Amino acid sequence: MRVTRPMLALTGVVAVLALAGCGSGGKHEAAVPETATGSLEHLAAEVKCEPDMQTDADTIRQAICRKGAQKYILATFSTDRGQREWLDQAKDYGGFYLVGRKWVAVGEERTVEALRGTLGGDMETGTDHSGHSAGGGGGEQTHSGHHDG
Repeated sequence: MRVTRPMLALTGVVAVLALAGCGSGGKHEAAVPETATGSLEHLAAEVKCEPDMQTDADTIRQAICRKGAQKYILATFSTDRGQREWLDQAKDYGGFYLVGRKWVAVGEERTVEALRGTLGGDMETGTDHSGHSAGGGGGEQTHSGHHDG
């Protein structure tokens, strides 16, 4: 809407640079590229990560990546259902999730937001069980086009 098609590729590059230096402003949403697809290795290459494989199974492949001093998890799934089940369980532990087609990146909010500038996807937030809020009910999803219904 705010970004013209010819500007989309350039905007994705600019978004990565802008997110690295700015706080949460909300304007970067217009600069999110089309959601990436592919293998764990392909996604890792897109974000310039050498994946440290932790799980290499038929249904899930999971690796640790580093972005400067920050660590994040990159996982790919063989099925949409497997991804959804993993997310439903993982989000109980809190955290920030970048969700694409059969892949998820998990890390600190600023790291995941920066990855979004390259990989696209939807930002989701896990459940906060810190106990400081009795009825906060906050933040299952910060931005997602998915709706169960």
